[in-house]
Amino acid sequence: MTRFFIPAFVAIVILVSDNNALMLAEDNVAPAGFTAMFNGHDLMGWEGAIPIAKRLKLSGVELKEAQEAANKRILPHWSAENGVLVNDGNGDNLASVKHYKNFELLLDWKIEPKGDSGIYLRGLPQVQIWDSDTLDPKRFAKDLKKGSGALWNNAKNNLPLKRADKAAGEWNTFRIIMKGDKVTVWLNGELVVDQAVLENIFDRKSPAFESGPIELQRHPKQDGTLGKLWFKNIYIKELD
Repeated sequence: MTRFFIPAFVAIVILVSDNNALMLAEDNVAPAGFTAMFNGHDLMGWEGAIPIAKRLKLSGVELKEAQEAANKRILPHWSAENGVLVNDGNGDNLASVKHYKNFELLLDWKIEPKGDSGIYLRGLPQVQIWDSDTLDPKRFAKDLKKGSGALWNNAKNNLPLKRADKAAGEWNTFRIIMKGDKVTVWLNGELVVDQAVLENIFDRKSPAFESGPIELQRHPKQDGTLGKLWFKNIYIKELD
């Protein structure tokens, strides 16, 4: 019987290659050119959301007190668990402390069956996240099976170009570019929004705010019950 001998150095090369692959795939480690917004361990860089239209009217002591109240009410319901940012179903939106103007945003998200959430850009709602397989046909007849990713609160262009969601309970990936007043969204590698104008829902006649926080939306499930939400690998690259 012929025996084959694999030199030790070959095995070492394979091992190193495998380890590098694992390192490249490590959660919450930003790819080149991006900054991790979530470190996988705590809520550093995040705070309780104050609606952007209200926040812009506050300053000094008023803003400080409003932020302390928002943090007290919201932050206990968000936590880092095994490298994942989790909302327990209660509280309100989680907002980035830093505000952004033009950017490319990458993030992974997961919802329960009948789940509902979204990503606010510059404090404005929202890039939609939901389980469109379970939408109530009486309430959402035109939206059935349309999927996540669109600018849901827009009066125009508020449905995705295609459905690209994975099943509820599985991880999905957004790539979002916000530049000027336009938003482009890819969901799981599929283009679902192409250069749509982000509308200012607080004043439809005015453009979107020039800058604002990234917000992770806490929202009840479609049946009104509370459900958990999961986010990870939240990376941002600021653009000119």
